[in-house]
Amino acid sequence: METDSLNNAGSSTIAELDTSASDSVASITEMEMPSPEQLGISVVSGPEGGIPAVTVGDTFDFPVTVSWNVQGSALLVIPTGSANAKGLTQVGVSQESARSVKDGSEVASITFTYKMVAQDTGNLHIPTLKFEIPTQMGQPLDLRSESVPVRVNEPFNPLPVVVGIVVAMCVLCAGVWRARRRASVRAAVATRNAAADALRERMIVLKQRVNTADSREWLLELESVCKGYVVAKFPELAEGKAAPVSLDTLVKEGRLEGWETLVEEFAHARYGGGARADYENRETWKAAMRLMNIEEDG
Repeated sequence: METDSLNNAGSSTIAELDTSASDSVASITEMEMPSPEQLGISVVSGPEGGIPAVTVGDTFDFPVTVSWNVQGSALLVIPTGSANAKGLTQVGVSQESARSVKDGSEVASITFTYKMVAQDTGNLHIPTLKFEIPTQMGQPLDLRSESVPVRVNEPFNPLPVVVGIVVAMCVLCAGVWRARRRASVRAAVATRNAAADALRERMIVLKQRVNTADSREWLLELESVCKGYVVAKFPELAEGKAAPVSLDTLVKEGRLEGWETLVEEFAHARYGGGARADYENRETWKAAMRLMNIEEDG
């Protein structure tokens, strides 16, 4: 699998800001990390004009744009959290890069679009979202978006429809049963697809961090993703059980064929760890993608 532009190895590919900001960061070795504002980086949350009112159960997009002035330079921005909050659930995230000219200066930007589902009503809030920018100082630059309010309304009153259904129940009961059955199947497929998309997004984030993350922490996060996949594959593991899923036990029982080497790496990370080269993490990531049948391009 080819390495994308966000994962080129070596210090020479660490994201630069603009010419003046890059010189400033390189010259600071023992001083306090400059703020994003000092380096000309801005974060804008939500669509223009705010988020329109949505109905409980609706899916909507919430963009967060990180922009900066550039002169041919690039910037690696890594999301480090989710947009989950009370009454709101993140089901996916995508990103898109762009460049434009504003007031005679070239401006680059990366927009992260979070796909959200409203699961409760009332005045809710999308939380502050966190991002990291690797720097030549070794310490990442932290970015935070603003919390944004969302109004979620009750669904449309279905009473007239219900009355009509009751009147025609004797005639249409067979059709209603079939319709409900088809809706249940579609909902199950949509849930599986959403879970698969969320799993793929978590793996993409891990790939982006393969060169910058602590190897032990990175492996333990990968183990968490694998456990989520296993629970989805074997739903009975989560039914009425408080104990966490054990990949080691499932491998010994022969339920995870081919996972032996990957599980050994997770065990080594939990009980010892140690330095690992970037390419070792990358090969481990590839093995996990293959075992979970995840296509990177989805």
